[in-house]
Amino acid sequence: MSEHDKDHVRAVDPKLLEILVCPITKTTLEYDRERQELISHAAKLAFPIRDGIPILLEEEARPLER
Repeated sequence: MSEHDKDHVRAVDPKLLEILVCPITKTTLEYDRERQELISHAAKLAFPIRDGIPILLEEEARPLER
C-alpha cells in the first residue's frame, strides 16, 4: 500500500471496535489498520473493512495463514 493510499484509508470508529466480536466464535477481534481487516484468531479468519464498514460475514472473510 502506497503512502498516498494510506492517507485515504478510512478509520474505523474505536468505540465500534470495542463492541464488535467475531460472528462465529464471539471472541474479540484485532484491528489491522494497514490491511483494513478485523482478525479473529479464534476462527482463523480475517474480515474485510470496506469504506469504513466491517463486513462480518463468514463467506467474505479470508482464511488466515496457518
